[in-house]
Amino acid sequence: MKRNLTFSIVGLVAFAMLLIQFACKHEIPAPSCDGLNFLVTATQTPATLNQNNGTITATASGGSGFQFSLNGGAYQDSGFFSGLEPFRNYNVVGKNSAGCTDTVVVQIDSYDPCNGVVINVTLTKTDASPNQSNGSVTATATGGTGFTYSINGGPFQASGIFSNLAAGTYVVAAKSAAGCIGTSQITVGTNNPCAGITVVVTTTTVQPTTGQSNGSITATATGGTGFTYSLNSGAFQASGTFSNLAAGNYTITAKNSNGCTGVATVALGSSNPCAGITVVVTTTTVNPSTGQSNGSITASATGGTGFTYSLNNAAFQASGTFTNLAAGTYTVTAKNSNGCLGSTQVTLTSTNPCNSINIVITTAVVNTTPCVSPANNGSITVTATGSTGFTYNINGGAYQASNVFANLNAGNYVMGVKDANGCTKTQTATVAVIASGPLFAQVRNLVSTRCNGSGCHIGSGNNAAGYNFDSDCNVVSKWSQINNTSVLYAPGWVKMPKNPQPLLTTAEKAIITNWINAGHRYSD
Repeated sequence: MKRNLTFSIVGLVAFAMLLIQFACKHEIPAPSCDGLNFLVTATQTPATLNQNNGTITATASGGSGFQFSLNGGAYQDSGFFSGLEPFRNYNVVGKNSAGCTDTVVVQIDSYDPCNGVVINVTLTKTDASPNQSNGSVTATATGGTGFTYSINGGPFQASGIFSNLAAGTYVVAAKSAAGCIGTSQITVGTNNPCAGITVVVTTTTVQPTTGQSNGSITATATGGTGFTYSLNSGAFQASGTFSNLAAGNYTITAKNSNGCTGVATVALGSSNPCAGITVVVTTTTVNPSTGQSNGSITASATGGTGFTYSLNNAAFQASGTFTNLAAGTYTVTAKNSNGCLGSTQVTLTSTNPCNSINIVITTAVVNTTPCVSPANNGSITVTATGSTGFTYNINGGAYQASNVFANLNAGNYVMGVKDANGCTKTQTATVAVIASGPLFAQVRNLVSTRCNGSGCHIGSGNNAAGYNFDSDCNVVSKWSQINNTSVLYAPGWVKMPKNPQPLLTTAEKAIITNWINAGHRYSD
């Protein structure tokens, strides 16, 4: 049995060697691609502008077991290739299980998703309180979907609401899901929470015992909510009661939740020099110009002598005049020589100095005259009334001291004036072309009717000697040629008009001669 097994193994090895020799001498042919009609087709999806996100989808027919390769890369079962750069050619090779291949070249296009798209941004605002950052801007957008919002170049966010803003100018951008952006600008102003509010302080007192500090003042206030109270410009507190007070004069200030204040003066003690004394403060005001601090308050007082004055609890001064003030609400306090106090509240509002000014513009126009040098010979002289310190401009240009604008072509011009206060006014003026003179008009008509046909200078294409008389200025500039050919018949000149038209009559020649003698100008 052992020998037979050995023989069988040896026989199998010999048989295998014979097969190998046979295969080497008689190669088994590879599968043929003839008749399969193997074909690869591909489509592309354009990339977004400035992005590498194009795709190619390839399919094949003619066989089975398809695989695909892009630009010589490894074959894959899928014909889908993504993340492709635009404006570049890609070679897509397809291969079937029989080893048949086909190649197609595909270029990735690019498109701009924002082309023709207009993003409109609408803004609303809430103004900030003075010296606070409690304003807000709310943005909404149209012209797309999936909007996010950014303020002053900051990061984009899903919400169009921007809070905790101080007074100032803000630019809000809205970006759609496609990356299209629109912007809008808005200015958050400052509101005055104290406008029209009068805080009135009422007090009750407990007089101190002589020589002791056991008096008290209890204050209440109207003209708002959330009041806190201060004694003699000290720290504000929630309670309106101040205890352990000696005889003397005290100033109670009440402040509501918006920061609006009211003041009352209180005298404690039986020897109160202010008992029965009422200090009345009277003021005159000059309101500031818009955006400037040029307002003023002048105060005077009755109810004593030797008055000094304080603005908004600042140091007292001998003068009752306070200058360089912006728009706002101010408290003026007057103190007599005995320390008795009186106060009043004053509100300054901004004014526009141009509201009461009516500027009237008149213009004197010199129209342009054709066929003279320079061609732009019109002018406009501007006169303004209704104010003083005028400067002048044309078509929105720089203002100048001179009111004369020369070297103008015919056309419409916007003339502007500005006074010493910066108030402006504009008016349109038209520089026209003057009508031709009567002598020129006769010559023009004569040339137009009597000089025509081949060799003349009238009509399209009749540019004899390089010019024609379709232009008025050619008639003016060629007056000598007209005179030599049509009136004088000067030697060496062709007589005009040409046959079959008859030469000019004596009366017609006189028309030309009269014009030449008058100066041969367009305006003659």
